Amino acid sequence: MFRIGTRGSKLALWQANHVQSLLLEHQIESEIIVIQTKGDRIQDLSFDKLEGKGFFTKEIEDALLENKIDVAVHSLKDLPTVSPDGLSIAGLSYREQANDCLIVNAKHHQKDRIMGLAENARIGTSSARRKAFIKALFPTISTVDIRGNVPTRIQKLVDEDMDAIILAKAGINRLKINLSDHFVYDLHHREFPSAPGQGVIAFQCREDDRSSIKIIRKIHHASVAKCTNVERKVLQAMDGGCQLPLGVYCHVDQSNYYHVSAAYLGSNDTVLKRVFASQNTTAGLAESILSQLGY
Repeated sequence: MFRIGTRGSKLALWQANHVQSLLLEHQIESEIIVIQTKGDRIQDLSFDKLEGKGFFTKEIEDALLENKIDVAVHSLKDLPTVSPDGLSIAGLSYREQANDCLIVNAKHHQKDRIMGLAENARIGTSSARRKAFIKALFPTISTVDIRGNVPTRIQKLVDEDMDAIILAKAGINRLKINLSDHFVYDLHHREFPSAPGQGVIAFQCREDDRSSIKIIRKIHHASVAKCTNVERKVLQAMDGGCQLPLGVYCHVDQSNYYHVSAAYLGSNDTVLKRVFASQNTTAGLAESILSQLGY
């Protein structure tokens, strides 16, 4: 039986079940093994106060190294750019809608203002990237740390009487969450580029486990990897984790041109840097973005 390791949140379980259904199409039966991570256990601290990187991945990677599972299923945006010795990313899923969205509490929505936000709105997010980007768009707003899975954060929008929260559209789509009681605004990649790898599921295996890697390659999306490799190359060069105030989004159009939008707020910067690049190959694309960002 092929063993799938995952976190226990609703979205993580959706991802694991999605992988399980894909494997079944290839007549491969599997079981799902739930593993709690540091990020799941510690709910009273914002992400920037948690030490180190990989606080949603390390325990699952440890289980993989100890041969307790055959594949680790992660959100690619949570996965550090360098895998532990002995592990590697064996495949990637399709990419769900990758942008963030602003969910505005109907109670506080102001129809005569941009995105319905009051001048001194309180917006819930624990992401350094989202905090930096939303403050660049709306300098007078304040941000509030908010933790929990996707449904929990949506409930906190009402329970804690916030004006709005920011979430990844991918999780909302995959969980089929009804947001009809709120006002929802999609945030465009040129102004609000997503986290590197957002909307993609990563499949991690042991490097010496050729059998599992062969299985995972059956469900791998190579075209997605070409774009996310650019995004993660930028992230790696900047020595960043998922709490770096950096957004990078790469996509390919119907003419096979690759387009990258990126934004970054350095520790000594007062203005958000926004950069763009387009070309007909991914070769040198990450380097172009890094050069424009001053790296």
